[in-house]
Amino acid sequence: MTLPACPQCQSTYTYEDGALLVCPECAHEWSPQAAEAAPEVEAARVVRDANGQVLADGDSVTLIKDLKVRGSSLVIKVGTKVRGIRLVEGDHDIDCRIDGVGAMQLKSEFVRKA
Repeated sequence: MTLPACPQCQSTYTYEDGALLVCPECAHEWSPQAAEAAPEVEAARVVRDANGQVLADGDSVTLIKDLKVRGSSLVIKVGTKVRGIRLVEGDHDIDCRIDGVGAMQLKSEFVRKA
């Protein structure tokens, strides 16, 4: 019987210690039953714009809707181009800097890839 690789560092030098499996390289301990029940690879998060194009860090996008800036009377107009976006986790999944406004977080549903 071969033992599974370490789920944390992928080392093949795992060994059994009682009911647990242990990795000597990173000292991670886990249950063999938990390793079988857990999914192997976590799915990568894909962020899409309003037209369905996949967005990536560093892309340029254009706003497709006037957006009010919360806490001020400023409105960011349709067609404003935003360069060098960064994808983040959460409800507002784009982190960016807009000229004349500053740092903002946008929802991907209000932009299209430029």
